[in-house]
Formats: sequence, C-alpha cells, structure tokens
Amino acid sequence: MNIGIVGLGTSLPEHRMTNDDLAATLDTSDEWIRSRTGIGARRIADDAVDVTDLATEAAQKALADANLTADDIGLIVVGTATGRAFPSTACIVQERIGALGATAFDISAACSGFIFALQTASSMMTATGSKHALVIGAEKMSSIVDWSDRSTAILFGDGAGAVVLGPTEQQGLNAFELGTDGRGAHLLFKNLDGPIEMNGREVFKFAVRKLPDIVEKVIQKADGTLDELDLLIPHQANLRIIDAARERLGIAEEKVIVTIDEHANTSAASIPLALEEARRQGRLSPGTTLVLAGFGAGLTWGAAYITWTKGENT
Repeated sequence: MNIGIVGLGTSLPEHRMTNDDLAATLDTSDEWIRSRTGIGARRIADDAVDVTDLATEAAQKALADANLTADDIGLIVVGTATGRAFPSTACIVQERIGALGATAFDISAACSGFIFALQTASSMMTATGSKHALVIGAEKMSSIVDWSDRSTAILFGDGAGAVVLGPTEQQGLNAFELGTDGRGAHLLFKNLDGPIEMNGREVFKFAVRKLPDIVEKVIQKADGTLDELDLLIPHQANLRIIDAARERLGIAEEKVIVTIDEHANTSAASIPLALEEARRQGRLSPGTTLVLAGFGAGLTWGAAYITWTKGENT
C-alpha cells in the first residue's frame, strides 16, 4: 500500500506574546532575542487550555481536510513532551473525536517527536493494513518553562499540528532517518518537578552538525538529490541553526520554510505547523518533494523524505 499525507490541520492559541511583552518581566529586549534566535513572538495557551485541547483541534481540522470521519481512523500517534504521564494524549484525542476503533498512544522524543510518530504510524499501517492514521505533534511548552530564566523562557511557544495518513496513488512517505544519542541526555532535559534545563551552546553545536547530516542521509535513502528537493521544512529551534544547515547543504533560502519568527520553538508541533505555513504560501501541490527534519532532547533526530500527495487520496 502506498501511504501519503491526505489531510493537514493545525491549532494555535489566540494569545500572541511578543518579545517586548517578555522584556517587561525579563532582562531582555526584542533586538537581543531576534539577533540570537530569530524569534519575534510566540503563541501562549491560557491556563485552562491543555495540550489535549490543542491536539484535538488539530486532529479535527486534519480529518475535515481529508474529507474523512473519525470512524475511518484506525491509529492515532501523538508526539508530545508536555502530555500527562497517563492516560496518553492520544487516548484523550481518540475519545474526543469519537475514533473509538483506533489504537492510540503517545511517543516521547521531544522536538523529534513528530517524525518518530510519522514513521511509527506508517510502519504500523503497513504491518496491520490500517487504512488511515492520525499523526499529531502537540505541545504546551509554556507549562514547563521557567518564566524567570531568560535563557529558556524566550525560546518556546504552544501549538499543535496533525496529518492524516492514507492510501495514495504514489508513495508519499519515501524514506526516514532516525537516531538517538543518549550520551547527550544531560544537555537538554526536564526533571519530574522542574522546568526545562539546557546547555544552549552544546545543543546548538549538535544541531548545526546533525541537521544537514540527516537531510543528506534521508535524501540518499530515497534515491534523490538535493537539486531535486523542492522544500526543506526543519524543526524551528533557532534561525541561526536553520541558516547554518542551509548554507552547509547549499540549499537556496527560498526553499526553506521558516516560522520561528511567529511561532518560536513549539517542539514536536513545529514541523506540522511549518507544513501548514508552506501550504498557506501555495508551496504544496501533488508531486512536491519535501524533507522534514527535526532534532531535540535525547539527543534525538529524525528526517522524512516526502512526496506531497494531498488531493490524490483514494
């Protein structure tokens, strides 16, 4: 069975927190944040909004975009680092959308979570014959940030993105490149009762090295070339990381989708949110080739080589 993306939906909180808003309580400024990260604003969910609310809205929009109902879904996989210990975010989404015939579970791979979830879902679809799956990246990063810590509070935002996977005329999910190096687990972590802690310098060095490496490897696995690639959609952690990777790869700036200015780092949600931005810009049509590439705590990394198939679902 050829599997591709047949639906896409996102969810962003209404509240837009700017760098100037942060500067009112932190020793920082818009210029300081932008020059170091590329971030100008981020969406912050209200206290009453849970990560499951964001995930559910994104899932409902993706189902509508695919012209499917919850009864069509046999599998729900959610990548998240901010869900509850149990039950999983995916279980709550399953109940809320009414997909009671779907197997549902979460994956914890931090900012690489959406790519890990994407490969897991596609592999399970192949193994079980499930016709459609929901893959969601959802985060409420504001709930685990120390808002008095300038080094991390400026970096993160909230949001969710979802795709529906289904049968397509041509193969949409062509290749994956995943990996983990637990020796770097101490560089970016959150203890059970504490906020995010990060060695920013070392994480930056890791990301600048790993991002171009996994892009090249996943393209090779797909028997493609960089010249044939239409779009690169990287995890939105830091604009300097994205620019450094793009320059190392020799990819033109206009081929890279960047949303960090408005979304900040939404962890597992950043790639599907950027995918929606690519569609909003009119950059996606059947046959468009993309690489989705993420990296994060673990240390983890993941990339997917995709041919856009929306509009070809059968």
